[in-house]
Amino acid sequence: MNVRALIHSDLPQLLSLYGDLNRNDSPLPDPGIVEGVWSESLSNPRTRHFGGFDGNLLVAACTICAVPNLTRGCRPYALIENVVTAASHRRKGWGRAVLSEALAFAWSQSCYKVMLLTSRGDDGVLRFYKSVGFNPDEKRGFVARPVA
Repeated sequence: MNVRALIHSDLPQLLSLYGDLNRNDSPLPDPGIVEGVWSESLSNPRTRHFGGFDGNLLVAACTICAVPNLTRGCRPYALIENVVTAASHRRKGWGRAVLSEALAFAWSQSCYKVMLLTSRGDDGVLRFYKSVGFNPDEKRGFVARPVA
């Protein structure tokens, strides 16, 4: 299993993989805007995008960001988002592999905790996150969205 931090040239495969994440996602803006967001994200030393490759094919990914913090002895906390595995590669260890890399990054940044939210409620997904080390009973998540 080849898992590594994603690089600039991985963007097309990542965008394709995101089709398995949210089929009803908003359409992407102009390619120049997408490219700018990708470049900005890659240049942020506190953000990493990890990908799992089956040969040259990106089959799993997640994003983690370590957030500077003035509590907990100024140790950062981290957020993981956009965890996705291609439908053809699920239940084969790819998701666990990319999350392991993300958690290793967080611990290398001295994060005191890592948080992850999921909109998926099926038991298999929840068991998976628990098996990777996330505790669903420690905190309660809330989401706010802008008023239309």
